[in-house]
Amino acid sequence: MPLEFSAQSKQLIDRLLTQYPNKQAALLPVLHVAQDQFGYLPDEALELVAQMLELPPAHVFGVITFYTMFHREKHGRNELLVCTNVSCMLRGGYDILRYIEKKLDIKAGETTPDGAFTVIEEECLAACANAPMMICGNDYFLDLNEKKVDAILDDLRRRWQERQKMEAPGGGDPNRRTLMGVGGPGTKTS
Repeated sequence: MPLEFSAQSKQLIDRLLTQYPNKQAALLPVLHVAQDQFGYLPDEALELVAQMLELPPAHVFGVITFYTMFHREKHGRNELLVCTNVSCMLRGGYDILRYIEKKLDIKAGETTPDGAFTVIEEECLAACANAPMMICGNDYFLDLNEKKVDAILDDLRRRWQERQKMEAPGGGDPNRRTLMGVGGPGTKTS
């Protein structure tokens, strides 16, 4: 069965298209919508985006392989990008990365067996003044230490479990499902 955008994704894409001078200019945000819905960007999703935006599939492929935030394989619902570039490294970035790996029992580049987390070691994430830091979704977590990491992981896991319940057949309010970090795992809701 070919991939299709959900009604919710189509609605979001229609809204995004009004914010750009032409369809092609909306490529990056539309790719985010596709990745949020499908969990990654398989060839079928690239074809879908290319058709929708009237772009050659090779152009779409070139874009997603340039940016590290797009994935060709499934990642966990919470993608933890841990900076280990110079500023973060000097202030314990690798200690934070190793602590997260130990807490989640995975290595950088891997996903937890339950699909809740993927850990990625990143180059500069542009928050050197508050090193060490990581990003999850649209949230920057700054001046990290082990205590902060524990609280962040606990909160993300709790939100992920709540989302799992809502998305289970017959569970939760389907109107609360949202895309692109609005109500997503990395979004502050209170």
